Amino acid sequence: MSIKSVYINLPVKDLTKTRAFWTALGFTFNEQFSDDKALCLVLNEGSIYSMLITQDYFTTFTNRPLCDGTMTQVLLAIEVDSRLKVDEIVQAAMANGANRYRDAADHGWMYYDSFADPDGHQWEIMFSDFDQMPEQNG
Repeated sequence: MSIKSVYINLPVKDLTKTRAFWTALGFTFNEQFSDDKALCLVLNEGSIYSMLITQDYFTTFTNRPLCDGTMTQVLLAIEVDSRLKVDEIVQAAMANGANRYRDAADHGWMYYDSFADPDGHQWEIMFSDFDQMPEQNG
């Protein structure tokens, strides 16, 4: 099976703050799918997006209560092209209202760092160099 694209739907408290946060990290939005109820964050043009939806509107899509920020419901991991890009994104996130929920990890072949955005969604930014990955025995 093959999919055409992925849309990750996340509830947010304030669209203005959300737009400012992700713009400061260097991301863009698909304005065709953005309005006063939701923003379409472009993660990979043409294939991966995150719909950042106001909490009130988000509740119209589910019959379950929204997570209140005290529990982890999902970890979102995005891979970038370099270790430097990992650090740039996380530093920009921290400077724009994110919180660190765990320290960076360097496994040689894989490096990642993490932050929780202003709405509490947990993001892992990672870089992998599979040529440096140790061979598995067995």
